[in-house]
Amino acid sequence: MQRNSPAPAAISGSGAPSPPDGGSDAGDAPKPEAGTIRIGDLHDLPPTVDIETAARILGCGRTLAYDLVKRGEFPCRVLRLGKRYLVPTAGLLDTLGLYAGNASRTRGDTDRAAV
Repeated sequence: MQRNSPAPAAISGSGAPSPPDGGSDAGDAPKPEAGTIRIGDLHDLPPTVDIETAARILGCGRTLAYDLVKRGEFPCRVLRLGKRYLVPTAGLLDTLGLYAGNASRTRGDTDRAAV
């Protein structure tokens, strides 16, 4: 008899279904539909994300992302853990010009607020 196994926790390129109430499960990274990611979603990202998630945030595809990693040209730091590639969220937000402590404000906004 074949058993159904649960879907993996990582965000897949096909977009995982949302919970019935439209929110996200606690502890899960945001699961935007069709690659749409909003600045507010960046607050909920874990400390590291997989290459597919980072590529979607940057607006490129999975294949291009892996090609850039292999050539050492991915626009932010990439960690290799065994066969997995992980991107630190802080570096990803920095690449986008967002302050990692508050993804809705740019670094320039933070500097002006401190004056």
